[in-house]
Amino acid sequence: MPVIKPVFTAVASAPVSTGGVITTSITPSITRYFATITAAMIGATDTTITAASFTDDADAAITTLPALAASDYFNVYINGVLQQASLSTLSTASLVLDTVDLIEGVPVQLEIGSFTGVTSDITTQPVISAPTITIIT
Repeated sequence: MPVIKPVFTAVASAPVSTGGVITTSITPSITRYFATITAAMIGATDTTITAASFTDDADAAITTLPALAASDYFNVYINGVLQQASLSTLSTASLVLDTVDLIEGVPVQLEIGSFTGVTSDITTQPVISAPTITIIT
């Protein structure tokens, strides 16, 4: 006995979404660290300030600097003047300044801005229609 397969042709409409509200909250976190240049920090080609040389906003000693996430940034101020980003390199172990034109006693401030505190919530659910399927044959 031969097998008979039914063949159908159908079309469907795309579902439609209406409404829906997404609320995004950004909570930046800013931390600051302070150090004073010593003669031992000034090298032949750059100035290296180890993490242990910094104190935080509460004047507490630190052992490591924060690792930067993709959305983070840092600013370096030498003697209160904002420096170009290309003149410094930050790691968890140290801040390296691309200069030796510093003298002992000059204050350095490191400011780190973090935008990792981002949350998004659907505050109003969207209404999504079901597709309409029409069988032609």
